[in-house]
Amino acid sequence: MEVQTTRFGTVEIAEDRVITFPKGLLGFGQQTRFCLLQPTDDACFFWLQCIDEPSLAFVVTDPNQFFPEYTVPVRQEQMDELRLKSLEDSQVFVIVNKVGGTLTGNLQGPLVVNVVDRVGEQFVLAEKKWTTRHELLTLEKVKKAVSA
Repeated sequence: MEVQTTRFGTVEIAEDRVITFPKGLLGFGQQTRFCLLQPTDDACFFWLQCIDEPSLAFVVTDPNQFFPEYTVPVRQEQMDELRLKSLEDSQVFVIVNKVGGTLTGNLQGPLVVNVVDRVGEQFVLAEKKWTTRHELLTLEKVKKAVSA
C-alpha cells in the first residue's frame, strides 16, 4: 500500500506492516493506523508514521537500548485487549523528543505492540521512576564520538 507522508513523500509499505492502535495515541485519539519506517537496517530510531494523516509521525525507539532495566507492567486485561498470548510477542517503544541538545524519551507513556497481530496501545505508567522526558542521550556527546 502507498502511504503519503510530509517528510518522505510517498512510501510503499506492505499491508502486514500496519499497526493499529484502537484507542489512538495520547492527544491523537482519532488516528489509529500507523506503520514503522526504519531509516537503515541498523537504526535504533524509527518513524511511527500515521497512515491516514501525512503530517503525523513520531520518532520512536526501544527504551531497553538505553535502559536495560526498563520494564512495562502489563495486566491481564491489557494483554487481552492487545490479544497477547505471551509477553514475548510484544515490543515496547517510547516516543522520542529533542529538547535543546538532548534526546528524551517518554518512558512514562510507552507504546506496547503485539508484533504478531500488530495491535498496540499507549500505556500510562503510575511509577514515578520514569518521566515523560527521560534523557536518552546528549547530541553533543554523539557529535564528538562520531568525529573522533
